[in-house]
Amino acid sequence: MNKNKVAVAMSGGVDSSVCAYLLKEQGYEVIGITMQIFDDAPRKVEAKEGGCSSEAVQDARLVAEKLGIPHYVVNLKHCFNEKVIKYFANEYLSGKTPNPCIVCNKYLKFTELLKAAFELGAFYLATGHYARVEYDDTLSRYILKKSVDSDKDQSYVLYGLTQRQLEHVLFPLGNYTKKEIRQIAQKIGLSVSDKPDSQEICFIDTNYRDFLYKKVPDKIKEGPFIDINGKVIGRHKGISFYTIGQRKGLGISAGKPLYVVDIDARNNAVILGDEKDLYIKEFTAHQINWVSIDAPYEKFSANVKIRYNFAEKPAKIIPLDSDTVKVIFENPQKAVTPGQSVVFYNGDKVLGGGVIKRRCLSEKSF
Repeated sequence: MNKNKVAVAMSGGVDSSVCAYLLKEQGYEVIGITMQIFDDAPRKVEAKEGGCSSEAVQDARLVAEKLGIPHYVVNLKHCFNEKVIKYFANEYLSGKTPNPCIVCNKYLKFTELLKAAFELGAFYLATGHYARVEYDDTLSRYILKKSVDSDKDQSYVLYGLTQRQLEHVLFPLGNYTKKEIRQIAQKIGLSVSDKPDSQEICFIDTNYRDFLYKKVPDKIKEGPFIDINGKVIGRHKGISFYTIGQRKGLGISAGKPLYVVDIDARNNAVILGDEKDLYIKEFTAHQINWVSIDAPYEKFSANVKIRYNFAEKPAKIIPLDSDTVKVIFENPQKAVTPGQSVVFYNGDKVLGGGVIKRRCLSEKSF
């Protein structure tokens, strides 16, 4: 592999486009590489010469032409369906709330797309994520850090990266603000300079409920709404359609606001309660990946983020085994949701993270 050659994961958006430009300006041999996940072609790496109907692929191709770099397409439809779509549906069917972007990063962008970059002779895969990677000589390991732009920081969705992946990953936008990136795009005349950021799940056309009805209609079963005292107070349309913290769309008249405070997948039940019932101090998480530190064996303190748009809160982390930890907040937090990811920080350093497994209703502390 050529250590000066980098494949840029180009989505057709402003971030990945400027990412390619910045690396070319730094003297790298840059190629563009785009995931294609919505057609029926077999998985292979092929030169992009037209014929793809995806708007993202088309935008990426046009930017590559503008920058004067080769552009390739990697067809990952099968992998996307197996690793992301099925995961998404199964998590909702089991009463959890999934984060498909994190799973896509793990299995597609930084596994399959990285493999494709290697096949094309590149040493690095670069993406338009707002995050930073540094090598710590004293620790002899790579460190994942937040972006300098706190409003755009995306380190939360990258906690699953391994040391080998970090060795071959570049995040050129980590030292820029979003405003600066758009200014660069405008300066060099990129057609995507004003393209809005994607806010939705890429494979959902309307809403996730309609998506599930189409994908797994035979697995969605009605069941009871139960209050926190165990009393049946109504019928729900299927546990897949509810998430912890939800208030709207319940169809329950109780004379007061009710919230989804838990989901009992074993009994196909949705538990409703008051807003105060959403607050807990403790939960367990599994599928842990320690990205910037060795796996800890004793409890430690960290700032904790339990969803993307959540302000970090101080907590104690207690390792239970190699794959599971208990998290105890200093103060109760609202709507801790199984299936979502939890990420641990020390300042701007990402220590690691995992998937929220179970809410612990006990509020006892150390």
